[in-house]
Amino acid sequence: MEANYRFIGTIRLLAVASGLLLSSAISFAQKLDFAAATEAQKLYMATCNNCHKAEAGVGAPAFLILAQMPPRAILAALETGKMRVQAKDMTTDQRKAISQWITSKPLTETPIPKEAYMPFTLPAGLNLVHHSGWGGNLEGTGYRSAKQAGISAETVGKLKLKWAFTFPEANQVRSKPAIVGDWLIMGSQFGEVYCLNKQTGKIGWRFLAKSAVRGAVSVVQQGNEIQAFFADNNTNVYALDVKTGKLIWESKAGKHPQLGNTGSVAVYDHIVYVPLTSIEVASVLDPTYPCCSSSGEIVALDARSGKEIWRHRVITEEAKEAGKKKNGQPFYGPSGAIVWCSPTVDAKRGLLYFGTGENYTDPATNNSDAIQALNLKTGKLAWTFQATKVDTWNMSCPGNPNCPDKAGPDHDFGMAPILVKQPDGRDLLVVGQKSGIIYGLSPDDGHVIWQTRIGRGGALGGIHWGMATDGKRVYAANADNKYGIDPKVDSLFKPAPGLFAVDLATGNVAWKTPAPACDGKKGCLEANSAAPTVIPGVVFAGTLDGHIRAYSATDGKILWDYDTVKEYESVNGVKGKGGSLDGPSPVVADGMLFVNSGYGMFGELPGNVLLAFDVEK
Repeated sequence: MEANYRFIGTIRLLAVASGLLLSSAISFAQKLDFAAATEAQKLYMATCNNCHKAEAGVGAPAFLILAQMPPRAILAALETGKMRVQAKDMTTDQRKAISQWITSKPLTETPIPKEAYMPFTLPAGLNLVHHSGWGGNLEGTGYRSAKQAGISAETVGKLKLKWAFTFPEANQVRSKPAIVGDWLIMGSQFGEVYCLNKQTGKIGWRFLAKSAVRGAVSVVQQGNEIQAFFADNNTNVYALDVKTGKLIWESKAGKHPQLGNTGSVAVYDHIVYVPLTSIEVASVLDPTYPCCSSSGEIVALDARSGKEIWRHRVITEEAKEAGKKKNGQPFYGPSGAIVWCSPTVDAKRGLLYFGTGENYTDPATNNSDAIQALNLKTGKLAWTFQATKVDTWNMSCPGNPNCPDKAGPDHDFGMAPILVKQPDGRDLLVVGQKSGIIYGLSPDDGHVIWQTRIGRGGALGGIHWGMATDGKRVYAANADNKYGIDPKVDSLFKPAPGLFAVDLATGNVAWKTPAPACDGKKGCLEANSAAPTVIPGVVFAGTLDGHIRAYSATDGKILWDYDTVKEYESVNGVKGKGGSLDGPSPVVADGMLFVNSGYGMFGELPGNVLLAFDVEK
């Protein structure tokens, strides 16, 4: 009985702290196994509290943030996500119990009614793939021609919401759709891959991967065969038959147990290129974790069988003991230089371009915070351009024994490089860094042609997720998110969140439009972080305040604005809600605009919908 009251007391505190009705919280508590719940509370305090208490100061979300998440999201993090190392010794029942205790909600999986489905059919013929991969094409430009887009500066103001699709129990939507015929194919937070009808939002087929699918789906058509390729966060890579939704092959790309995937795969000439990051960046929150030994990687797989062709480890040498932590335990290194972003294919030069992140530990290397170019066939390194030297950082900074002695600014290249042909016919590789600097590089050898600072930069910005180009200018979202700015490191420049247009030939800023003010909206952040998309005359870009906006490509004037932060009655019969727009760019095709809404991380607004707009006739 004492345990019962103690647990109800805990629920009461949680109810007050998270704004729940006390009667509802106690009613929920009474439905639980009190012994299991009390055990879950003890387990949380012993395993999680040191990092997630409000005063921890280690970058992990505080308890009240966790309490507002869906229990399924907590469970996914413990089983297959960033917290899988911390939870490795828990039983399945313990993970479930702690997920329910944190959120004060029962674990559920919302059924989708049969009315949300429709028969899947594809017409015969070639050229059915209308959008594929991270930037819509191998070069990653994020550009759609007037014919492809079906929307113009004259008609963009007539865009109206056509339908909304809800991803059940999700609090973030960070995959993006590929378009095949009249169908969209995209992943989700819990590993479901949906094939949705473009006009109705109804489900043609559904595939379940083993972990979260964070990147975009890449689709290739060879004759009558159409195949979709993607990776999950446990580095499993999948090939599906688009006509049936059935698995063709599955292959594990990562060998180190801490490797993960957040970038989209690229597919070219029967090879799948898989970018690998590492969850050691979060595992280090445990001060006893033996930090660190992983490296970013690119793995090339045969698109026909899933067999490995080559493997490029960004840090070529294996980690070894490299010093002592403040608690006397050994540090290992070099480590890190992870690959968050999607690779970009240069078919003419036979090269693959990608960006790397910071080193997790000393010694620092010359391939962190860098752009690298590899031979497409062999994986041999062609060149490296390093933008920031000696950037050693991980999520334990500052104060935790796993933080390097001289923590760096965390200035990754988080976006996919863009290969673009300029008006004079010359190729340029354009990349944006979290430092707030855009670089124009030679694709032949990586030397700097120009560089332009557009923002202050920081751990959550400046250029965080990407840019887009129409061949004349590059359009860059600059985050300068206040939660990611370190005043000690970033004091030389003022924050400048917003959308920028930069001339490709000179690197000069053509125009800038600041992120509009939030006007007191609760939980709102004023920043452009999500990657933009450009069509002739119009740039589409989402902001952390939850708005999707259309900007004039000529002068940056806002032509159309839609606030996605609201509740939706979705076409799949599940109530949904919009939130911050972050991560991938919107997708434009055939007179329609598709927008992800919801990003429940880093203090941003959670949500779980895909929104489809078309031009009102």
